[in-house]
Amino acid sequence: MNHSRTTPPRPLDVTSVFPELAPLAREAVRLHPRPGAPSPYESSVGGPFLWPADEPWPHCGEQHGWWDDATDEEHEGPNPMVPVVQLHLRDVPLLRPPAGADLLQVFWCPVEHEPDLKPPTVLVWRSAAEVTEVLAAPPGPKVVEYDGYLPVPCVLAPERITEYPDFLELSGELRQQLTDWSRWRVADPALDGSYEPYPQAFYDAALAEAPGWKVGGWAPWGLTDPVARRCEVCGAGMTPLLTIASGEWDGGTHGWVPYEDRELAAARLADLANPPGVQVSKGNHLQIYVCPESPEHPHTDLIQ
Repeated sequence: MNHSRTTPPRPLDVTSVFPELAPLAREAVRLHPRPGAPSPYESSVGGPFLWPADEPWPHCGEQHGWWDDATDEEHEGPNPMVPVVQLHLRDVPLLRPPAGADLLQVFWCPVEHEPDLKPPTVLVWRSAAEVTEVLAAPPGPKVVEYDGYLPVPCVLAPERITEYPDFLELSGELRQQLTDWSRWRVADPALDGSYEPYPQAFYDAALAEAPGWKVGGWAPWGLTDPVARRCEVCGAGMTPLLTIASGEWDGGTHGWVPYEDRELAAARLADLANPPGVQVSKGNHLQIYVCPESPEHPHTDLIQ
């Protein structure tokens, strides 16, 4: 890692105002991808990956049609997948790999597939030490929905933080308590009064889940109400593994901007808030869930 990022403290200790939130705290790791030239031996977004030279590169098994500009011919077949994020356990200890593995590699097909109009994903766990010869020239995709599915190579600066559930995931009783602005004002009379008509927006934007790329923590919601994800093998409730984001901050989440990026954020340029240039479903986020009982059970994903 050749840079660091530091999230400012939250405006207040939300558990001092609502002690019922304390047992719901979860650790997350913000990844803070920033443009760079990572090597295959580093954690990164956008590659290159530590992929064995003698192992087949992942392909999306569905049929894809494309035109070969060199021959002006139409072709069909599987689409080589795109490297999205590579995470070493040494950099993100929050990962829970299978026995003997210490490296997670996430791929997607850069095409939105029916019925959910999202890019299919592949997760590969492996032992980094067992890769003795790295694939020098991975195949590129033949079909790409749009450039937002081709991440710009970025180095990472993992940072541990604490998160709380999205307002929509709280019990009805706790949601009711959070909408009582008088309790917030008692905790801090200097709080931004513009949030008084909708305290839940203040909670979600400033105190609950961090925006941007992250491992673990709580899932952001918005497109839909929270949807329970169940493991198709054992039925266990699945937990967030990774959030692939279409930006690290926006107008409502400037409080999460790292100290080191405050001057850039003040410029309010969209590309500065999204160094990998990823656009999931034209501006949403892709959440990847795994089974807490076994990392070898199939994962699932969801766009929010």
